[in-house]
Amino acid sequence: MKSIKHLLVVVAGLVVGMTAQARTFEEIKASGKIIVATEGAYPPFNYFQGSKLTGFEVELAEAMVKKMGLAVEWKALSFDALLAGLRQDRWDMVIASFGITEERAKAVTFTNPHYCSGGVIVSRDGSIRTPEMLAGKTVAVQTGSTYMENVRKLPNVKEVKNFPQDTDARAALMNGRVDAWVSDRFVVKNVIENNPNAPLKTGGYLFVEKVATAVKKGNTSLAAAVDKALAEVMADGTYKTLSEKYMKEDIRCQQ
Repeated sequence: MKSIKHLLVVVAGLVVGMTAQARTFEEIKASGKIIVATEGAYPPFNYFQGSKLTGFEVELAEAMVKKMGLAVEWKALSFDALLAGLRQDRWDMVIASFGITEERAKAVTFTNPHYCSGGVIVSRDGSIRTPEMLAGKTVAVQTGSTYMENVRKLPNVKEVKNFPQDTDARAALMNGRVDAWVSDRFVVKNVIENNPNAPLKTGGYLFVEKVATAVKKGNTSLAAAVDKALAEVMADGTYKTLSEKYMKEDIRCQQ
């Protein structure tokens, strides 16, 4: 019979062997392909047109990957599963409008922000314009989003209803099931421009945030490569072209 000490050594070796390591940029470069994950349900940033994945972040990521000299393989899945999959090395990078927060930064490494925005308050009649006006109201937000986090911090909100997709939260307001919806400024702007007859009125900001790509915690070589590629597409006019195409303005962070 083998000793307990020997068995512990064997088990420890198996655990180490099963621990996946994030691919460095050098390893990704050698493979010729980077795996990028997004949600695919958050227009105008990432969404499907039929079977084609598109949007500002999708085109931006493809331009950055081209600068890296790589091909891209896309994965699309629910927002709240994206960072967990990154930590499990199921993909190399996530670009899905994740706002930088202290809590998220403990779990992943964020690159330089690719845009700045914020959560705005939306109601059906425009009567709810400020955070204070959310007192006693029911508010719709997307599960796992910074909008959910920030609404829950408000002291007098009656109820926070969270939905798997931001479009579900919007529908809850459109159908009169909630009093307000909190989402990204540019998402709301896009919805109102494309649905001029929709009963949606924009109020003020609930908060402002910087949005960035995420890689596995400590994957500094990939983060540096992403930062370099982002700087290049910002410098050569590609970023401005894509930003104006989808948002009709340049949305890069100004400071």
